[in-house]
Amino acid sequence: QVQLVESGGGSVQAGGSLRLSCVVSGYRYKSHCLGWFRQALEKEREEVALLDTSGPTTYADSVKGRFTISKDNAKNTLYLQMDSLKIDDTAMYYCAYGRWCSRDDITDWGQGTQVTVSS
Repeated sequence: QVQLVESGGGSVQAGGSLRLSCVVSGYRYKSHCLGWFRQALEKEREEVALLDTSGPTTYADSVKGRFTISKDNAKNTLYLQMDSLKIDDTAMYYCAYGRWCSRDDITDWGQGTQVTVSS
């Protein structure tokens, strides 16, 4: 069973930075997708950044140039470096795993970590 454990959320002022971490265990697929989604209050969960082991890395237009997804294979940890944070980035952030990098193919989710950006 795949387990995803996030950490690193918190409160920060606009313009600040945070780094989220997700420790991954129990890989089900050799080739797979790891990524980050977020869900703000009263909004649908949306893709933030996806890292495909056999393909390109993709970012939501709203975070391009500000967020960076990366993975440390030795530590089995996925990261999301978030810079120049905006109030609109406030949301619960979820680590995600699946066979392919599409919303419908995500099969496993972490418990989420809250990011709050204030003015």
